Amino acid sequence: MNPDISQILDEWGYTGPDELSVRKIVGVDGQTRIQMRVDLGILQMEWSGRPDGQKPYGKSSFLNYFREKLEDQEGPDTQNMLSRNDCIKLQKESLQYYYRRICMFELEAYTEAFRDAEHNLEIMDLVKQFAENETDQLSFEQYRPFVIMHRTRARSLIAKENKNKALDYIEEGIKEITNFFRSYDREDLLKESQEIITLREMAEKLKKSNPKSQEEKLRVELTVAVENENFEQAAEIRDTLKKLRLS
Repeated sequence: MNPDISQILDEWGYTGPDELSVRKIVGVDGQTRIQMRVDLGILQMEWSGRPDGQKPYGKSSFLNYFREKLEDQEGPDTQNMLSRNDCIKLQKESLQYYYRRICMFELEAYTEAFRDAEHNLEIMDLVKQFAENETDQLSFEQYRPFVIMHRTRARSLIAKENKNKALDYIEEGIKEITNFFRSYDREDLLKESQEIITLREMAEKLKKSNPKSQEEKLRVELTVAVENENFEQAAEIRDTLKKLRLS
């Protein structure tokens, strides 16, 4: 087989850095994959598992390998900490999950985008707890607000049919990012945080564009039922509202 992929690149031209070109494909083995067009070629990633399909040390990811190795130890052990090379491996894995995550957003695969954001936040938690060098910890921590924003965006888009729940997720995300900056005594960065600005803009757009949620409609119906002294119907609506809040 000729290894030259020029024809494939010509058929799927590069549109530039301002437009993300992504497509979902099915491989010759029947497995779903993602392709992203970049200036010098095409990146291909697995739909699930590690984006490159590798199993480091027989594990599904470096995160799982190091987590099992470190969290099972009893008490602090300086011989079982994350070295600079370990952190580099985790950093490269994080980058793979970042590339796939932005592709998932483009494909509107929000559950998968949430999954990949969670993976990178768990890497950050592991590095923060076990990295030998504080510089390595901070090199990961600087991206935490951005990944929290991505996770929050994915959660709210998954729940978009329930406006109140989606707005609650956004508020939780803003609070988490705010607490992050406060934990480092950098409240001065809150006003200029692009992550918080993005989430607030998302919340405003959600409030304006979404129709009334089921809960809002039921509350209107409840008010009408009470005003008309239709107490049996009002009781039924209250039961429905209670079930909705618990769902």
